[in-house]
Amino acid sequence: MTAHKTVSREEWLTARAALLEREKEHTRMGDELARQRRELPWLAVDKQYRLQTADGPKTLAELFDGRSQLLIYHFMFGPSYEAGCPVNSSIADSFDRLIPHLKARDVTLIAVSGAPIEKLLAYRERMGWSFDWASSYESDFNHDVGFSSSLEQTRDAIEPILDQLPPVAFRNAKVAGTDIYGYLTELFGFTVFTLQEGTVYQSYSTTGRGVEFLMPYYGFLDRAPKGRDEDEGWQLWIRRHDEYDTE
Repeated sequence: MTAHKTVSREEWLTARAALLEREKEHTRMGDELARQRRELPWLAVDKQYRLQTADGPKTLAELFDGRSQLLIYHFMFGPSYEAGCPVNSSIADSFDRLIPHLKARDVTLIAVSGAPIEKLLAYRERMGWSFDWASSYESDFNHDVGFSSSLEQTRDAIEPILDQLPPVAFRNAKVAGTDIYGYLTELFGFTVFTLQEGTVYQSYSTTGRGVEFLMPYYGFLDRAPKGRDEDEGWQLWIRRHDEYDTE
């Protein structure tokens, strides 16, 4: 026998209808937030950045690939990493299937990381991905937009709060082949740019739980009886897609 409350079908339909009203309210709030995002003022990008890609160095404007909107996922893969962060990898798993639909709406989606391009491309091959990945290893780009820092800057920022970091940070650092300081030289996030008459503008950026829209498995789990079922083990269950059956 289950310990969860059970009711008749009529009672269940009544409870479901009440929840549906809340879900519709949530959807309408999401629509309004989306409108407000689009109305944010833009920030002109005056600095001329050049990032490394599989096709050689490219300017930020060239990364748009002929479109007017550029979405960048800041993937945690720093210079000291031997492999990409597993949680970031779980996010990137969905990119290839999304890209044709985004291109149809004048949108380019790429990833950017601080590791040298050779490391990124080797990892991309291992994971079976094909999306474009750019390296900011010899560029100030990722640092200027707030997603990379030097080892010294990272150590100074992290040492005072080391005991406050979640266990997943140390797990991810280990499986990425680096230590906690090297791991946190990179941060995850999502930044949006637009190209208008030759000028690049930043229109949006987010990090933290703001990137959960890129984690579709959470949407599915939120509708399952056990939910995310993480408790104190927040994200510790997440693996690279080729590692779930190796433990």
